[in-house]
Amino acid sequence: MISFYPGPSRVYPKVSRYMQDAYREGVLSINHRSDAFVEMSQKAMDGMRKKLRVPKNYTIYFLTSATECWEVIAESFVRKESIHIYNGAFGEKWCTYSEKLVPAVARESFSRETLLHADQLKFKKGDLICITQNETSNGTQVSTDIIKVVKKNNPNHLVAVDATSSMAGIMLDFSVADIWFASVQKCFGLPAGLAVMICSPHALERAQSINNRKHYNSILFLNEMIKKAQTPCTPNVLNIYLLMRVMADVKEIDSVHRTITGRFKKWETFFDLKSNKLDLLVKNPSARSHTVLPIESTPVLVDKIKTLAAKKGFLLGDGYGELKTTTFRIANFPSLRKSEIARLMDFLYDFI
Repeated sequence: MISFYPGPSRVYPKVSRYMQDAYREGVLSINHRSDAFVEMSQKAMDGMRKKLRVPKNYTIYFLTSATECWEVIAESFVRKESIHIYNGAFGEKWCTYSEKLVPAVARESFSRETLLHADQLKFKKGDLICITQNETSNGTQVSTDIIKVVKKNNPNHLVAVDATSSMAGIMLDFSVADIWFASVQKCFGLPAGLAVMICSPHALERAQSINNRKHYNSILFLNEMIKKAQTPCTPNVLNIYLLMRVMADVKEIDSVHRTITGRFKKWETFFDLKSNKLDLLVKNPSARSHTVLPIESTPVLVDKIKTLAAKKGFLLGDGYGELKTTTFRIANFPSLRKSEIARLMDFLYDFI
């Protein structure tokens, strides 16, 4: 079965060999305070820094999931209020989750067909601005150029960015925001169970001024441990090892970006020009995600395509939330092979 599900999605083919190597090398049994783990952890971070262009003065942390990142951000970086800008289900979930943890939350929702008017987003209140860069539920994205303007217009706010379904797939300018995070089961091409968070010096200064040390996953505790290339609690050692191996093996992000955007343009042409029965959900080309493509049709045809695709060996993503019955989603992640994408196009051609 070839998974085009937008997370957990297809892992890189070499992961199978990496896992065998991990067993033979004793990685599954190493102590997370050992020199062997420290070396492995440091190599994984160095690989991310090199291949993804993470700024030298930004700090990389290992967590368990993007949801845990929501918790760390709310508890460590917010004094009074977080502002959530979103147009889809996962951005809204982040907002709802924050409401349980911070004194106040402000919501700024917008249409999936609309680009954010960054010049109009100037906030007098709040500590933190939260933006979902790539909305997995509806296949939209917010460009780093827009995020840069939001940050410029709100210099006293931290800006946190959910890049769960785009990090390691497209070029991201990490310098335009203070906090970035992603789970690895999407564009990183790895199994679920690990997340990475990237923080600027400005973000750490804010956390130090708030000084919330009540939680084991406080960013201050995480920061103390990552200085030694360690984590506060026992981490997903295997996945950190796999991250190290993948980062050593993949091309640099500018090359990956060209591949992903090139494949996206082929998908865009396929549905925009050839199909009468299937259509890209997002009609505004400037708002479309390059890594997650929701395809819209009638509930009957959506169900039929997913069922027949599974029989042909393709796992397509379900529609999410209110889009469940009228869409299916196609991942455009780096781990997918050109030949596999061609085979899926051949299959879908019969329905257009």
